[in-house]
Amino acid sequence: MKTSRNPNGIHAPVAPYVHQIEVTGPHRWLTLSGQLGMDVNKYVPEDPLEQFELALDNIKFNLEEANMGIEDLTKLVFYLVGEFDTDKRRQLVKDFLGDHLPCTTMIYVVALAAPSFKVEIDAWACKEIEEQ
Repeated sequence: MKTSRNPNGIHAPVAPYVHQIEVTGPHRWLTLSGQLGMDVNKYVPEDPLEQFELALDNIKFNLEEANMGIEDLTKLVFYLVGEFDTDKRRQLVKDFLGDHLPCTTMIYVVALAAPSFKVEIDAWACKEIEEQ
């Protein structure tokens, strides 16, 4: 079982996330390498928000391959280079997550693996093991 909490002694979340998720019982865990804003043809758009959306799509494709969904995400870590329109970035995350709220961390960095990359997103997911 996954239990989400926002403890009383901590500020309310400032974006679409929850402060903690506790996992109990038998589960499968999925850990993703950082997902870049690059499509299947290795195209990297110049627009950082387009890269952001592609990185989210890549997370979704990874989840589908593991027979998981957005609702199984427990943690996202966003690594961003440069300026982003905060409102548009938050809307992309909200649209991606829907009503689901994982734990999140956002870090602005000087650079990623190549100068063209402006976004990288780490993700963790957890799903209950279905009884046979």
